[in-house]
Amino acid sequence: MTTISVRRVANEQDMTAAFAIREEVFVGEQGVTLEEEHDDLDAAATTTHVLAVSEGGTPLGTARLLTDPAHPGVVHVGRVAVRQQGRGQGVGRALMAALEEIALAEHADAQGSVRVELSAQESAIPFYRTLGYEIAEERYLDARIWHRDASKSLRRPV
Repeated sequence: MTTISVRRVANEQDMTAAFAIREEVFVGEQGVTLEEEHDDLDAAATTTHVLAVSEGGTPLGTARLLTDPAHPGVVHVGRVAVRQQGRGQGVGRALMAALEEIALAEHADAQGSVRVELSAQESAIPFYRTLGYEIAEERYLDARIWHRDASKSLRRPV
């Protein structure tokens, strides 16, 4: 098993790597258009991007955390993408753990709670269930891919 580390995207090189992974997975593998894949939220000051890399420094996965200062205690995870070579190695789990840690540390409400929301592709629902996410019943198409909303409430230890 490869050792995976996750870091915040803090420079142009990491952002380029994150976009390359998203384009490889969403555009190349899933047929999402570039226009659907990239949006203004990528550059928003309230967006946090993370990058998962192998021990040797190879970028394997990425995800982003969206926040809205008007809604403390609620965050949205999106654009979770893992390269084919990184699948089955815990990359997705590492990305989600890093985002949940950031959400709790930086975006919890006054009571120390944060609700993590995401839009899960139906093929990824078993993965999110193993992480403790509750999956909504209603399904909907987004970029011609079936999705369902998912959420998980986190609380800082007292």
